[in-house]
Amino acid sequence: MGVLCSFGYYSCQKNVDSPAEQTELIEQPDETAEFGQGAKKKGCKLPDGSTIYDPTCLVSPSSRGNLDTIQTGFGFTEGPAVDRWGNVFFTDQPNDRIYKWNANTGNVSLFKQGTGRSNGMMFDKNGNLIACADMHGELWKIRPNGSHSVLVNNYNGKLLNGPNDVWINPKTGGMYITDPMFPRGYWDNTDPRKTGNPGWPPVYSEQGPGIAGHVYYLAPGSHQLVRVTSASDPDWGASNIFPNGIVGTPDGKKLYVNNWTGDATGKIRVFDIRPNGTLTNMKTLVSNLRGCDGMSMDEKGNIYVSHAEGVTAFDKHGNRVFNVPCGFGNNRGATNNVFAGQNNKLLFITGTADRITSLKMNVKGVEKFEPGKGHHK
Repeated sequence: MGVLCSFGYYSCQKNVDSPAEQTELIEQPDETAEFGQGAKKKGCKLPDGSTIYDPTCLVSPSSRGNLDTIQTGFGFTEGPAVDRWGNVFFTDQPNDRIYKWNANTGNVSLFKQGTGRSNGMMFDKNGNLIACADMHGELWKIRPNGSHSVLVNNYNGKLLNGPNDVWINPKTGGMYITDPMFPRGYWDNTDPRKTGNPGWPPVYSEQGPGIAGHVYYLAPGSHQLVRVTSASDPDWGASNIFPNGIVGTPDGKKLYVNNWTGDATGKIRVFDIRPNGTLTNMKTLVSNLRGCDGMSMDEKGNIYVSHAEGVTAFDKHGNRVFNVPCGFGNNRGATNNVFAGQNNKLLFITGTADRITSLKMNVKGVEKFEPGKGHHK
């Protein structure tokens, strides 16, 4: 299935210690223009040979214009989640492990073996790691001691496709999960998700016609999912869509969801979030994306989407404001990303598939809980 489908199937070592610096604006080529529209022709002065596109100076000059490789040797990295101290927990999905990157030391250690084949993750305000465990189509709450409980494993009594990514509303604690149909080789041979989809592309879902890709909402304290995308909406196309990356605004009012495609037809959509957690007013923010995967957001409201070539950021109007390629040749692309580190200015990237990488930034992320506080900053 090649690189693109491998990204669909499983969803680029330094601490940041320098303040934001003023950088000179220079003329810069508009590289990899296929990942979005509206790119500007001005960019920040980066070292010769840099392939980073950065017209608004989001990248710290101290990065030297290159990704730092933190560690290699993994099977397929995914799901980076930042805790309140800036540490990152990420998955090695085919090896069924969760690792921890320490923001103080830069060391990587094993946190948990046996994760339900966890993919996308995020911390809640109580320090629990919420994980999309697709082995049996479950959403897990993993406690700081590594023990876990299953929050939900079905919608209306039927198997989910396989939860892929999660975002927690910082204002309400409500959880949103994406549920694309990516059949896994490690599923039980009797699993209907596997027997119903003997090859690629998938054709069967217990959730409805075709592959029935949806976004679901879990209200605080509830154990029953609410479907918040509509199978009858032709603009959503639930029978043939692979909703993947998901992120929302710190005020809890807007939700961004992308859909994975093997060609350049992917989109990032934006929804308004109603007080009851349901979604309305769906609009397309960006079109013509290829291999969309996990997303994060910075303090300026820019959305960073990992994809088959690397990581690209778009502003709230859909203009491309940043791009960094990850890897080279047949070993390229990124699966997910999150802002982390002690000052929350390290873009932590899972990808290429066998490694974790990072890039020092001038901007902070919005997904880290501050110690002792019940909100994100």
